[in-house]
Amino acid sequence: MKTTGWLSGIAGIALAACAALAVAAGPAGKPLPPDSVYQLALPLTDQAGRTADWRGLRGKPRVVSMFYTSCQYICPLIVDSGKAIEHRLSPAERGRIGIVLISMDPARDTPAALRKVFDKRGLDARRWSLASPPPADVRSVAALLGIRYRPLADGEFNHTSALVLLDAEGRIVARTEQVGSKPDPEFVAAVRKAAAR
Repeated sequence: MKTTGWLSGIAGIALAACAALAVAAGPAGKPLPPDSVYQLALPLTDQAGRTADWRGLRGKPRVVSMFYTSCQYICPLIVDSGKAIEHRLSPAERGRIGIVLISMDPARDTPAALRKVFDKRGLDARRWSLASPPPADVRSVAALLGIRYRPLADGEFNHTSALVLLDAEGRIVARTEQVGSKPDPEFVAAVRKAAAR
């Protein structure tokens, strides 16, 4: 697992380079920190067909990753990773953490496609959200999260697999590229720490 330091530097560079930045204030009018990924205005459409700006995720820590529903190899392991992390948390800790998987293939990842994976994997809507951004925003969010991807001729994607932990203000506090049913212990510890705040 790699933590803060260079991660906040990457987020800062991506934020500075992004043309679609927006300053958002929370319910109490408190501005976002300058290194928050939520500085990017990003509409997401979830598995229930609801569209909302991801800045609405502000307020609780989130484990975030990118995936696509037709992936048969790595992306199911990303879901496994989120579930494995959940299993290592107490019920109270689970209630204070959200998990968001953002599609890198919004053209095919309609709400129906997202719902199919959501239901098949038995995900809990109280904690999980599968969502697609507008196609023009995929590269921006991938850059913010430090996820590289490349569409292939056969419709698949070559991409890095990473889980990114955001604090309640959307700052990157931890990251791991270890995916599967045995989660990175350091990343789980970081999630527990975030849930305790």
